[in-house]
Amino acid sequence: MLEKKDFPTLKETLYQEKLDNGLSVFLLPKDSLNKTFATFTTNYGSVDDHFVPLKGEEAVKVPDGIAHFLEHKMFEDEEGDVFQTFGERGAQANAFTTFTRTAYLFSSTEQVIKNVHTLLDFVQHPYFTEDSVEKEKGIIEQEIRMYKDNADFQILFGLLSEMYQKHPVATDIAGTEESIQEITKDDLYTCYNTFYHPVNMTLFIVGPFDPEKMIEEIRNNQAEKSFDPPEEIERIFPDEPAEPKSQEKQTEMSVSTPKCLMGFKDKNPNRQGEELLRYELSIQLALDAMFGPGSEAYEEMYEEGLIDDSFSVDFTAEKTFAFSLIGGDSKDPEELVARIEKVLSSFRNNEISDELFQRVRKKRIGTFLKQLNSPEFIATQFTRYEENGMDLFDVVPTLEDLTHTDVNKALNEHFEPTQQSVHYIKPKVKVDA
Repeated sequence: MLEKKDFPTLKETLYQEKLDNGLSVFLLPKDSLNKTFATFTTNYGSVDDHFVPLKGEEAVKVPDGIAHFLEHKMFEDEEGDVFQTFGERGAQANAFTTFTRTAYLFSSTEQVIKNVHTLLDFVQHPYFTEDSVEKEKGIIEQEIRMYKDNADFQILFGLLSEMYQKHPVATDIAGTEESIQEITKDDLYTCYNTFYHPVNMTLFIVGPFDPEKMIEEIRNNQAEKSFDPPEEIERIFPDEPAEPKSQEKQTEMSVSTPKCLMGFKDKNPNRQGEELLRYELSIQLALDAMFGPGSEAYEEMYEEGLIDDSFSVDFTAEKTFAFSLIGGDSKDPEELVARIEKVLSSFRNNEISDELFQRVRKKRIGTFLKQLNSPEFIATQFTRYEENGMDLFDVVPTLEDLTHTDVNKALNEHFEPTQQSVHYIKPKVKVDA
């Protein structure tokens, strides 16, 4: 039965239903939009490389990059490429794989119901052949080689490999040229059958539609299909030490300006639900206060030419890992790291004032409310919150409930010097002939 949940402050009404086959459906009608955006997401990403398969008893370890490889292969079936089907209706389709999720999506202004059926049908109809799998390896090899030359990509995964000693979050989402050669058709079916069961998936649709008509179409679509009885997925992760693997690394690449990225590995990556939401928002507010545009440190470093528009901060948290990132391009990366460390030390010792806290919180709320005007933001973020036991629409009330004491506590807990790693990328040194 379709349940209705109102959010008066945000002027939003969310409808949700768990179908008989276990699929979670969320519908957010917004008549103010001129297009509909839908995501069909499985709780399965690159870190899920060790698990007990559906109907299996023994755990298997699959090749790195297989979740991303599977995403690529899902768009092909016996009749050809599903992108063409969407394109003929004027719809734009895409997909992406993260550490923890794989999402398939489309946006369209017309024939929305047909596009929803197509989205459900192609994701729930795997079709892999040995020939097509071999062909895909060449395509993904090219993608991997392309990212090898991308300094921003390399500095991120270089830093993650410093922070994490055993956890697969340090592994490139696309895998390596060697690992994808190991992938077989049977491997793809094993991963698909285990992780693409409706009970492990979420359908989210936002746009100008009638929720009752939409849910009826979805129910009918799913009723025509049969699925194996669901089993709880047993995912296996290594025992990851709390401390980073190393604290500093340097890499040479063909860049004109040096880069540096500092990371802090969280000691307690197992938060979920309200605890995670409060902690995540607290860390984000702390980063805004210390290094966000408009902060004292940002303005000083920018005016001195120590940073440019590439400088950014971020915090990522999922069920088995959490880390923050600070950095960007800099003419003097060692000095930038020293300045960042000085700011962190000052805030750990003196704390964020209530006045500064109020200012960054107000700005964060305003930014979030603007983001809610984007159907892409809502659809892609909602599922991530849902899978971690949180609710996207609880962000504003949680921000309003936080205090500067909460933020200072999180700041001191997360930004410990012992949890810090830094990765530098420097221009290649020219060797005289």
